[in-house]
Amino acid sequence: MRKPQCTALVAAALGFLTAACADNPTEVPMGTDVQLAAAFAPAATTTDNVKIPISIGVFIPCAAGGVGEVVFLDGNLHSLFHSTVNGNNFKIKIHNQPQGISGVGLTTGDKYQGTGVTQETFGGSFVNGQFSDTFVNNFRIIGQGPGNNFVVHQTFHVTFNANGQLTAFVDKFSSDCK
Repeated sequence: MRKPQCTALVAAALGFLTAACADNPTEVPMGTDVQLAAAFAPAATTTDNVKIPISIGVFIPCAAGGVGEVVFLDGNLHSLFHSTVNGNNFKIKIHNQPQGISGVGLTTGDKYQGTGVTQETFGGSFVNGQFSDTFVNNFRIIGQGPGNNFVVHQTFHVTFNANGQLTAFVDKFSSDCK
């Protein structure tokens, strides 16, 4: 073992032993390597629940016997945000779903409900290019009667390795009237 590597190893071991014997084991001694310090840090997490008022116009192509119509939707979007930072890594998860979102078609007067779930999870490393993101959207506007339900599905995913190189990519989108 070369001397610089040996010195770093001894310093890390002393830092580990000092921290393990400290009154507060998450306390990191001065001069300890930053990556070693990150290993001693407890995971930091936050979670937030919010309701976001929504007012949006959506064109439903299959409504009104296939002619289509605009539907104005109102209600709340429930959003959950959760983040974790653990050492040199982070992860964030977002979950959205409509709650009480409804509307009326401008042409037919038909009633519609907004339903579905949208989720995204992304995270990576603070010290290299490692990163991934997955987004899945299921967006549905459900109308009265047959044939006027508008369904959207989207899946998106990317992964970058520790060198910052793209190693996976998916982007799929579909919309349909049912």
